[in-house]
Amino acid sequence: MRRIVLSFTLVLLLLLSLFSHIIFDSASNQLPVTAQFDTGDTAWMIVATALVLLMTPGLGFFYGGMVGKKNVISTMMQSFMAMVIVTVLWVVVAFGLSFGSSIGGLIGNPTDYIFFQKVSVSSVWPLAPTIPFLLFALFQAKFAIITPALVTGAFAERIRFWAYLLFMVLFILLVYTPLAHCTWHPEGLLFKMGVLDFAGGTVVHMSAGWAALAGAIFLGKRKTQNTSPARITYVLLGTGLLWFGWFGFNAGSAMGANTIAVQALGTTTVAAAAAAMAWVFLDKIWGHKPSAMGACIGSVVGLVAITPAAGYVSMPHAIFIGIFSSWVSNVMVAKFPKGKIDDALDVFSCHGVGGMVGMVLTGVFASKQVNPAITDQGLIFGETTLFFNQLVALVLVSIFAFTMSYVVFFVVNKLTPLRVSEEKEALGLDITQHGENL
Repeated sequence: MRRIVLSFTLVLLLLLSLFSHIIFDSASNQLPVTAQFDTGDTAWMIVATALVLLMTPGLGFFYGGMVGKKNVISTMMQSFMAMVIVTVLWVVVAFGLSFGSSIGGLIGNPTDYIFFQKVSVSSVWPLAPTIPFLLFALFQAKFAIITPALVTGAFAERIRFWAYLLFMVLFILLVYTPLAHCTWHPEGLLFKMGVLDFAGGTVVHMSAGWAALAGAIFLGKRKTQNTSPARITYVLLGTGLLWFGWFGFNAGSAMGANTIAVQALGTTTVAAAAAAMAWVFLDKIWGHKPSAMGACIGSVVGLVAITPAAGYVSMPHAIFIGIFSSWVSNVMVAKFPKGKIDDALDVFSCHGVGGMVGMVLTGVFASKQVNPAITDQGLIFGETTLFFNQLVALVLVSIFAFTMSYVVFFVVNKLTPLRVSEEKEALGLDITQHGENL
């Protein structure tokens, strides 16, 4: 049955891609567009797009080094397949669901940009008027790619490969695209509320964090949880790639080579450094040895937390965000009920909680002096509107992301079992799912 479904999917994609100019011709008529492209902005956004894509294999190394030796390949493969599946899905329908004409401020019209119809090098997105529309769409694709890959750390070492692929498709369609539309589309619900999310605190990190928690609860605990990390050097390498790629993630979200991009690059740098420093110091304060794993996790937490605030806050406030988020996540990792909920790589405690801390602190520190384009400033400047909006968004996104993700896991499990058998879990996913060894 699986072979039939896979064969049908491939044949359907072949036919639709071959004849899309005929099938979707009625949706592809473009209005004349007067575009004033900036070569500097375009060059920077090409580089930023490549940098963000680099984050996903970096995440593969980051996660792959943390799991047991018999699950390294499968864990890294899950990140790689996110690049494969989500890229195709994004072009076919997910970009339209995210950035198509708004349906009630909740979702985009998928027919607007199906198979990238009307997504050309001669048109523009209204909020990125100096770069080609196609470049904007490809940049956004990289955000969609890494989000389900982030979730994989929660159910590492026990999920079936084909079930994961199905989860990834449904997660993008039912969780990611509504959040992207609500947050980043000019007619989106959260956008119109005045919620600030510079580069993905809600869309990427909170959604991944809550989905991770839902997955850890639904799949249940691993039979053996206390496995030694396979390669600490992989974790260090993955962290370096993530940090490097994150400059495209955050500074690229300025949509041009401008002062906001420089500000975002600076705040990203110092928040990550401050968070790594804080994590190492806190481990020592708690009586632990300063570890490479701790430094790596701390830096990633800082990168997560600064993401929604990167283009809105000053450098000193970025340091505060890094240190505070590191402290909160460090405590969360220590206090998380691992005996009851097996979030294998602490995705919720680091990405979910880090994203939430970042969203709240954006409402505290966002400054018109840093970014004159914002309407409301943060709580520290005596204004309350933005802070309240950020809290409302946090609650709404948390409820939606957790509930819908749990539904997705439930549906996938009905269609095909999510967990491998106990025997296959004991042997490891590398050999049982892929027939390969490290």
